[in-house]
Amino acid sequence: MGPATVSQPTPLLRAPPFPGYRPGKAEALAGSAVVSETDAEAVVEAMREARVGGTFWGNPVQLSDELREAVTVVRSRSQDERDRLVTNCGTDKTIAVEATEPDDPVDPWSILPQAAKLVAHGDDEWVAIAAVLGLEVDIISSGRFGEPGEKIEELKKRAAEAIMQPFADPFSGSWIAPLKAISLLSEWRRVIDANRGEEGHRLVAACGISWWKRFEIERFLWSPGPPLRIFRSSSRALAYAQRQGGALAIWPSRISRALVEDARRRNVPLVRVEDGFVRSVGLGSNLVPPLSVIVDRTGIHFDPSMASDLERILSVHAFSASLIERARRLRETIVAAGISKYASGHYAAARDQRDIHAKRIILVPGQVEDDMSVLAGGGGLTSNLELLRRVREHEPDAEIWWRPHPDVDAGHRNGFVDDTVALQFADKIVREGSMADLLDQVDNVHVLTSLSGFEALLRGRDVTCHGTPFYAGWGLTRDLGEVPDRRGRTLKLDQLVAGVLLLYPRYLDPVTGLPCPPEILIQRMSDQRTPNRLQWVAPLRRAQGIMMARLRRRKPR
Repeated sequence: MGPATVSQPTPLLRAPPFPGYRPGKAEALAGSAVVSETDAEAVVEAMREARVGGTFWGNPVQLSDELREAVTVVRSRSQDERDRLVTNCGTDKTIAVEATEPDDPVDPWSILPQAAKLVAHGDDEWVAIAAVLGLEVDIISSGRFGEPGEKIEELKKRAAEAIMQPFADPFSGSWIAPLKAISLLSEWRRVIDANRGEEGHRLVAACGISWWKRFEIERFLWSPGPPLRIFRSSSRALAYAQRQGGALAIWPSRISRALVEDARRRNVPLVRVEDGFVRSVGLGSNLVPPLSVIVDRTGIHFDPSMASDLERILSVHAFSASLIERARRLRETIVAAGISKYASGHYAAARDQRDIHAKRIILVPGQVEDDMSVLAGGGGLTSNLELLRRVREHEPDAEIWWRPHPDVDAGHRNGFVDDTVALQFADKIVREGSMADLLDQVDNVHVLTSLSGFEALLRGRDVTCHGTPFYAGWGLTRDLGEVPDRRGRTLKLDQLVAGVLLLYPRYLDPVTGLPCPPEILIQRMSDQRTPNRLQWVAPLRRAQGIMMARLRRRKPR
């Protein structure tokens, strides 16, 4: 017989059980770690602020008003032990939580920050979390996190040693330091909490989701508990959400106004889901699944007629210096790598289009004329040709470059303008290369609601908005469209970047299928590591698009 296998203690910092996730070696590693007091202090403070450690993804416990302060939490392993410990506490402000719930965990951070005391066994990780929070702890039996009679200082030291264990970076396979691990866990907590929502608002159903996006959407919207159900029928989805007492996720362009009204009557919260701003390498119209989405519980960013989560972030968020610095680094990485919504990398063919003697150059990006951002934010203007005419009127002496929308050029969407007609107002039609490369060559960008305007801001270009895109009204653009009074705050560029790219969207790693920070997706795109699980269907979609484009070009404009 071989040597007995020694089971390793469960690490205090660990990943949630995301679909398909398998912990690496580092998550099973335990042992001694050298902890300096300075490092330990910073890590403990970061953990306390991020509210991660233990089963932070578990079910939150809702405390009644009378138990919200000075409550004693008892962690018991049996009914008899629970009754005995509660009796020994001698107070009616006591709550008991089972210590053996591997399949139905509880979030310790939903209780302990409001508690005054914890009674638990020394091998219970709640002891470490209580020590991090500075609670009084009564240890029942000896264990990894404490001994009976130990003072809070010793318990804090034990907690710090547990936190300072190595953590496996799921995206690289290497080890990462505790502070970086806490930052990653904090991102995951933010997504899980948002999917769980307030009491009674957990995402339980979805509709309007195209079949080719469902795999990714299930991961974007995952939270512990019963799996999200995606329905073809919106009425069945709404009825299910009502029965479950939860929220319904919808894709706005695929949902009728009648459903929105019906949900309001039934008091079912709607959560709008839409493509993110750094979406994929390849067009959504070619059935390339999204690697970034927006999940908005208030409204949606492209509709200025109502508030949105993004507007709230940009209006009131207190952007920390560290967040702004992170946004700056992300912005510079995106620009250097030539990242745009559907592409990455630089193309030599696109870099040589500007004549050295050229006048002031204006880029006009075309849009899908029946896209919801155009219908909601265009201020009544939907025509690409009319946009071109208006730009020429505003810029009579400039050289105007017209960039048809790739989905329209591919034959999948509406908004075709014949080249000969476009050249009545534009000096050049530019299809070659990426949007990022074109933005590097122009002086100004005129948009209706196009994301290209935001991408131009990232590159320091002047932007004129004929409609009301999400980035208008914050003091960074020339706004010709009507801007809501809600956008009265003046932002610096990296504050806008922090809200738009760090705090509002969600990202998915195309390699592991895990939720990830935007920096991971940008790195994958830069390294050309964005495998498309639906690659087989792309040639069929391209062929279909070519036929549709030919048919549209035959129609008189």
